[in-house]
Amino acid sequence: MTTKEENILKKLALELRLAVLHSIFMAGSGHPGSSLSCLDIILYLYKKILNVNCKNPKDLNRDRFVLSKGHAAPALYAVLAECGFFSSLDLLNLRKFKFFLQGHPNLNDTPGVDMSTGSLGQGVSAACGMAAGLRLNGLSSRVYCLIGDGELQEGQVFEAFCFASHNKLDNLCFIVDNNGLQIDGTIEEVAGFLNIPEKLKSFGLNVILADGHSFNDLEKAFKTAKEVKEKPSVVLAKTIKGKGVSFMQNSVGWHGKAPNEEEFYLAKEEIVKALKKFEGE
Repeated sequence: MTTKEENILKKLALELRLAVLHSIFMAGSGHPGSSLSCLDIILYLYKKILNVNCKNPKDLNRDRFVLSKGHAAPALYAVLAECGFFSSLDLLNLRKFKFFLQGHPNLNDTPGVDMSTGSLGQGVSAACGMAAGLRLNGLSSRVYCLIGDGELQEGQVFEAFCFASHNKLDNLCFIVDNNGLQIDGTIEEVAGFLNIPEKLKSFGLNVILADGHSFNDLEKAFKTAKEVKEKPSVVLAKTIKGKGVSFMQNSVGWHGKAPNEEEFYLAKEEIVKALKKFEGE
């Protein structure tokens, strides 16, 4: 990736972080910490990896993306709007009654969403079914599934890993948003969850370590995942909860709390300041 390409993505990521926070602020509820930690990953996938087209969102030959940690929907919505699936103005109606951008993704109502998620763990199983179905139908499309590290504590996730490995689903790539925090504290405090790479390897997955906020790292990770045959891959992406807003970063309190007016404008000021470095490019 050239420096120019990287800077374009960095600038866009900042703009989308602001869009995410604005949508959550307007809604008065949502999950800013989780959304900000995985935004770079989702942005890179849609801009550089996924074969999708907003003009034909149900194309059978498209790649599929499953946001298994469905509470991070504001990040997905911001990226989908950027890619033309709907207007960026729609983001300001997040969580509004009967509107199509609900608190968790809904494939029936939201253009570009491939799976309804929210009950943690279930998206992983759905992604496995999609990958197996694509293979049975002789399609070369790939499936990417984003999982929270707290979500890994769901037994259904490990069952799905076993299925994916046993069936050698090399058209399937999991991504773990490894920000180290969940709703009640750190993943170590809540469930003693340690040695994640070794746990993932024990299921027969090809484990790739990456910095989830480095577009160059993500480029290398997804390229490697695509080249691996006979087994599914998992990109274990180290991230920062609340990335991009200093007072939200690494704070469990921002897992599921909307900013008030003062907090939103403080965050906005910080992001706008960061954006100024890209002026003139």
